[in-house]
Amino acid sequence: MDTKLDDTSTRRATEPQPQPPRFVGKVAIVTGASDQGIGGAVARRLAQEGAAISMVSRHEPARLLKRLKKSLQANCVFTKGDICNSGDVERAIDATMEEFGQIDILVNNAGVDDFGDFDAFSDDDCLRVLDTNLSGAMRVTRAVLPFLPQPGGVIVNVASALGLGGCKGFAAYSASKAGLIGFTQAMAAELAPKWQRVVAVAPALVFTPMTKRNVGQLTEELSERIERCHPLGVGLPEDVASAIAFLASDDARWITGITLPLGWMPHFALPTDLFVRGE
Repeated sequence: MDTKLDDTSTRRATEPQPQPPRFVGKVAIVTGASDQGIGGAVARRLAQEGAAISMVSRHEPARLLKRLKKSLQANCVFTKGDICNSGDVERAIDATMEEFGQIDILVNNAGVDDFGDFDAFSDDDCLRVLDTNLSGAMRVTRAVLPFLPQPGGVIVNVASALGLGGCKGFAAYSASKAGLIGFTQAMAAELAPKWQRVVAVAPALVFTPMTKRNVGQLTEELSERIERCHPLGVGLPEDVASAIAFLASDDARWITGITLPLGWMPHFALPTDLFVRGE
């Protein structure tokens, strides 16, 4: 069904204004980069501001690669791999170092979601979400750390509003993102003596392929409830990318250990039953 959420997306579907190049001479790794999702928007934004981009994901983002190379004339490399696999992570790091010789920024974006009653989840269901969203980010971070500059290295983790406030049907997902927020805080304290920063963003609902498939299941009542807890409307991948670009830049050099909520204020109640599993 059509909802006001779609109208909100249309009203706000504008490209961000060009920014001064803050990442000239820097190399960023973005996990989970796709043609239409947050990772792709992050790769485009950092490339627009001068960064060389290394991407790793399970599926090759052909349109994204074409745009980066032809439209933005960006230096980029892609490695097909799964961040749940240590060998794939090592190949991605090796490809980055071989191509660029440095790694300045890591954006841990790769993630999966699943929803439904928790008692219907198997151990494998839970572990799949946790291993991608939390363990995967930890795995990539550990592999990148030896190459991050001291000072100046930056890690940005893509958490979720559901890691700050739980929501019915997203137990494993909320747990994985809450863990990622805790990981962000711990690593920020650990790396601060090296003048390396670790931060996170916690987006509320963003129109991505991951969420679009669920919007059609919303009733009008739930659509209105979601809008009420998004005071500036539902977000776009470019909104998240803009925040990540700021946090990864030297403009945020005195910021570490924080998780920035996007599109949602923590004192706004989340709907308790956003989606129901389809038959």
